[in-house]
Amino acid sequence: MATSPTDRRQARAVRLGPRSLTALALVSAVGVAGFGWPFLAPPGSRIGAHAQDAPWLFAGLLVLLVAVVAAAISESGLGPKAVAMLGVLAATGAALRPIGAGTAGIEPMFFLMVLSGRVLGPGFGFVLGSVTMFASALLTGGVGPWLPFQMLAMGWFAMGAGLLPGPDRLRGRTELAMLAGYGFLAAFAYGTVMNMAGWPFMSALASNVAFDPHAPLAANLARFVAYCVATSLGWDLGRALVTVVLTLVLGPAVLRALRRATRRAAFETPVTFEPPRQ
Repeated sequence: MATSPTDRRQARAVRLGPRSLTALALVSAVGVAGFGWPFLAPPGSRIGAHAQDAPWLFAGLLVLLVAVVAAAISESGLGPKAVAMLGVLAATGAALRPIGAGTAGIEPMFFLMVLSGRVLGPGFGFVLGSVTMFASALLTGGVGPWLPFQMLAMGWFAMGAGLLPGPDRLRGRTELAMLAGYGFLAAFAYGTVMNMAGWPFMSALASNVAFDPHAPLAANLARFVAYCVATSLGWDLGRALVTVVLTLVLGPAVLRALRRATRRAAFETPVTFEPPRQ
């Protein structure tokens, strides 16, 4: 049976312009500073004295920068059809997140972010991850100073899937194994990054593993590792295993659906309106 040109066409990722890439690099750089300042500041720095102000300062700045990135990408890289796809996937991810909230890291939204970033590209993945986390926070009442950090971390999570090799050639079991492996490692990375957002502000609760602004880098790294093992290792493992299982079981069907929708949408084709016939 002959195939139509639409069926033969490759599903292409949403491309970003130079301005969008610059904005994305800027917000990522600020995010690295926001997450990693305990390791970037020298021992005894005055930054540690204002640690309690950092969540609010970085939260406000990150919200603004994420908004700038979303606006720039929408202006230069996302047409109406891609925006509609973004809304559908973000709503789906936001609806999936509360399913296992509070239960051993059962978070099914992560596998959808991996597959969506893989098909639609790193730029789309970053915006999707950020918007999905924002929508899910509104849905679950999880709005707070930690939200911008969650948005940025989830944006990186989905963006990384779009940067994996072989988007046009790799298919089948090899691709699924790669995506499952990425999801496993990235689930731990997400948990570790989010730990960095809260770890410096818990000295009164756990002095043995808390951030010490006067300690050298090696000592604080050891404290941070101990903090991760004691507080989030089990949760991160649950998230990673759920992501792997869902990717292997549902991945083939979801990838086919995403690629079919992307081909038919033809995001890079401008939308035109023909005048009505007389």
